[in-house]
Amino acid sequence: MCALLVGLPDVNVIGVGDWPRWLRVVVETPTGRPDCSCGGVVHRHGIREVEFVDLPVFGRSTRLVWRKQRWRCTTCGRCWCDDNAEIATTRCALTTRAARWSTLHVGRNGRAVSDVARELGCGWHTVMDAVVAIGEQLIDHPDRIGDVNALGLDETLFARLGRFRTQSWSTQIVDVRRGQLLDVVPGRTAVEPCRWLAARPQAWRDRIEWATLDLSNSYRSVFDTMLPLAVQVADPFHVHRLAGTALDECRRRVQNETMGHRGRKDDPLDRIRRRLSIAAERLTGDQHDRLIGLLRAGDPRQEVWFAWNAKEVVRQTYAHTDPDLADEWVAEIVRDFADESMPIEVRRLGRTIAKWASQITAWHRSHVSNGPTEAVNNLAKRIKRVAFGLVNFRHHRVRCLLYAGKPDWTLLPTIQP
Repeated sequence: MCALLVGLPDVNVIGVGDWPRWLRVVVETPTGRPDCSCGGVVHRHGIREVEFVDLPVFGRSTRLVWRKQRWRCTTCGRCWCDDNAEIATTRCALTTRAARWSTLHVGRNGRAVSDVARELGCGWHTVMDAVVAIGEQLIDHPDRIGDVNALGLDETLFARLGRFRTQSWSTQIVDVRRGQLLDVVPGRTAVEPCRWLAARPQAWRDRIEWATLDLSNSYRSVFDTMLPLAVQVADPFHVHRLAGTALDECRRRVQNETMGHRGRKDDPLDRIRRRLSIAAERLTGDQHDRLIGLLRAGDPRQEVWFAWNAKEVVRQTYAHTDPDLADEWVAEIVRDFADESMPIEVRRLGRTIAKWASQITAWHRSHVSNGPTEAVNNLAKRIKRVAFGLVNFRHHRVRCLLYAGKPDWTLLPTIQP
């Protein structure tokens, strides 16, 4: 009955002890006399007890003590012990099943390492070392990354390091069709993503048809260099935000020029700062009339009015899916925004749109965006919140890929720590 409860293959339970902090289960493996490679006579050479952290038993932390039989060859003098990887492996403080269980809870379920370590009754590093040992084999499996049709890049803040809290960034490489995190590389420059893509086979890179990005020159250079055949697609959300930022900058500038101070709650432009960001079709009749009235009161040169209309014109670029109409619309936007009568913020917006015109209109042909990449970034931030911050990039990469990289968890029972 004890052997059945312990649930390990080919072991005999010698005894179970009730210790103050955990249960102590002592086992041994009934093995026959082995043979030495030299052909000499082998005899027993004592017993070696090795203690491992095992899965909790009935809500209590458990230690598994393995009484390993030592053997010695009388001819060559070589000594060794019994070994069974399904029970435990050398240099791992957890049993094999406890290491797999920890990887499943920390990686797939996104639990805190400290929470799992508390349940097992061991230290944080004991659990994290096991998660890294098994997790890297899962995420580096060659079948995890299949064929990719659309690739996305985006950055997120990894940690603040050092005495001066220097920002350290990481770049997520995502399959935007399946919403799968392919890998995490350090920094937000073009160097590491280029190195990662260079390590992929040329045939794999040639299958990528679309490359999504968030109007970043660094990531644009990555795609220009490593994926010249892929069509680059600017993320619609970031195009909308660019227009909204131009409107907000224009409002703040006009506010300072007309009133001589920053916005206050009684100033006309400050009272409509939120209403300006709402889509025009979502405004009721009273809200629209109030918006126009306050613009007349606080915008004597109608600069904010022009910026608001420019924001709405940019939004209308994505009101349809006709590629030819989108090309004509963006060309018209670039031409109109360059007019000298426009505010400086609108003219700057027009120059940016002209620079990214082909990437903006490519959305109407591909219908892919950087939304899945942003969703993966949110999952990475969730891992960071659960961990109360991470400073080791290797740990950060393993935990993010286990959580959002969609590894094949059916391989877990076959992996040894």
